[in-house]
Amino acid sequence: MADLPKALADAAAEVEIMLDTVLAADGAPERRIYDAMRYTTLGGGKRLRPFLVMESARLFDVPKASALRAGAALELIHCYSLVHDDLPAMDDDDLRRGKPTVHKQFDEATAILAGDGLLTLAFEVLADAATHADAGIRAALVLALARAAGVRGMVGGQMIDLEAETKTLNLAEITELQKLKTGALIGFGCEAGAIMGKAPAKDRSALRAYADTLGLAFQIADDLLDVEGSVEETGKAVGKDANAGKATFVSLLGVVGARKKASELVDQAVSHLASFDARADLLRLTARFVVDRRN
Repeated sequence: MADLPKALADAAAEVEIMLDTVLAADGAPERRIYDAMRYTTLGGGKRLRPFLVMESARLFDVPKASALRAGAALELIHCYSLVHDDLPAMDDDDLRRGKPTVHKQFDEATAILAGDGLLTLAFEVLADAATHADAGIRAALVLALARAAGVRGMVGGQMIDLEAETKTLNLAEITELQKLKTGALIGFGCEAGAIMGKAPAKDRSALRAYADTLGLAFQIADDLLDVEGSVEETGKAVGKDANAGKATFVSLLGVVGARKKASELVDQAVSHLASFDARADLLRLTARFVVDRRN
């Protein structure tokens, strides 16, 4: 039987090594920016997004070295987004992963540059021949991640989220917001392995559908943690959405309704993997994990 906790831990350890490698300063004079990039990226986080890359890649027999590099690139994007989200001009958070946010540990200017550095490094990693021998595949990965991270993905979702502070969104609008802000990067994580493995269109579509529902379930779990979780569990401030009067899945559906919706999404996510054999069992278990987690 698949052991998800062990698989997540093993993948996180391998991703950590890869991130440490691509973030090596090598005696560069701009040491402070490397220190800030390494501070926010290394030694924390579930590494769920690179895990999805590695598991989707395994379905199509993609070499682990390629999957690790693509997963590391995705994690760099995720970490950049956290650095910028935490800035005073955005969510204004002082704590992330149980330690001071980058602009608190360093300063705001360094935090902005650290985010910029992580963002651009992600595409450098993907475009490097070490990620995949086929230049066309590397270009496809770059294009897919750019779309997921940009205005038609995470950045666009963040803009809508900021606007939500001054207007009330309905359930359909919140769902669309989270498909962009949270789901787009998760979508890349699930699709990257199929891109590297040159998978048929039907398999890519199945993984994309799995990712769409997984991303929404993940966000509902985050909304529940913001209401029910503690700083000790989550490693960040809680209760911020309610204090800001922002509409969330929980505020619109209630705690019970949100949990029910998350459970339904898990079932949907798993159903999209029906065409895959037992090699997708860890992805099936991951769907349940994202709604049961406490951080």
